[in-house]
Amino acid sequence: MPGIGVLYMQIVNSYRDDNKLRASFNELSSKVFGLDFEGWYQNGFWKDNYNPYSVIIDGKVVSNVSVNRCNMIYKGKEVKLIQLGTVMTDPDYRGKGYAKALMDKILNDFSGKVDGIYLFANDSVLDFYPKFGFKTQKEYCYVKDVSFEEDGSVVTIPMNDKKDYEKMTEILKSNPQNSAFYMTANPGLYMFYLSQFMTENTFYIPKLNSYVIAEEEEGELILHAILGDAAPDRVAAAFGKDIRRIRLSFTPKDASGYLREEVNEEDTTLFVIGSFFEETKDDIYMFQALTHA
Repeated sequence: MPGIGVLYMQIVNSYRDDNKLRASFNELSSKVFGLDFEGWYQNGFWKDNYNPYSVIIDGKVVSNVSVNRCNMIYKGKEVKLIQLGTVMTDPDYRGKGYAKALMDKILNDFSGKVDGIYLFANDSVLDFYPKFGFKTQKEYCYVKDVSFEEDGSVVTIPMNDKKDYEKMTEILKSNPQNSAFYMTANPGLYMFYLSQFMTENTFYIPKLNSYVIAEEEEGELILHAILGDAAPDRVAAAFGKDIRRIRLSFTPKDASGYLREEVNEEDTTLFVIGSFFEETKDDIYMFQALTHA
């Protein structure tokens, strides 16, 4: 669009409750990703943890990079991290430096205030983030072939309405995860998935007194989270004799008996920057898939 340049832009953040800007943000996210955040907002999950930084032109959101406060528990200690996500620019406004301006603003705002910043980039922008000092990092998951004789004993936790969502939010808040590396104090990001795309993937196992977020695909049980202290093998056994393989979509406290595999998700590359990632660059861990923003 002629006449529009960096000098005319305005960067705005913390506008969650501005109905006009939020609607414009949702319009852009629907256009670029096919995602609408309004239901997430109306259900009360859009908290201060999620803060869009947006370029506004004539009252319209035309470019965005969102800051997600994703503090992690790593080996029993809390680490202050932020995840950048919902990176998007309206096709009519691309090539004008807006994404760079947003990245500069965010990095300036959070420099020295967090232990690290990370993001998951698609293949079209792999040359963009290194310009800001980001480096690629590998992730690893754990898998194991199994054989069980018992019948399934899991109870599905319904995710049908706001009452169900609120119950799950409390469960997330009050139950530490059996993992060496997991997100804390941000149930809203978990609920972004559980209230929309994974409404049939939350379970309770009475005999283990643990809640589980999991998917089953042709005999493979993908464990996303164990809310409680149950061991992954015992959790998998509770799903019954049809389970022949376990895939841990989180970093276990004890990986004995599991094979380690590099995570290779199509069109997705992890970029990191900050002291935490420098200090743990030789460690083996992964971010849970349902905490990707």
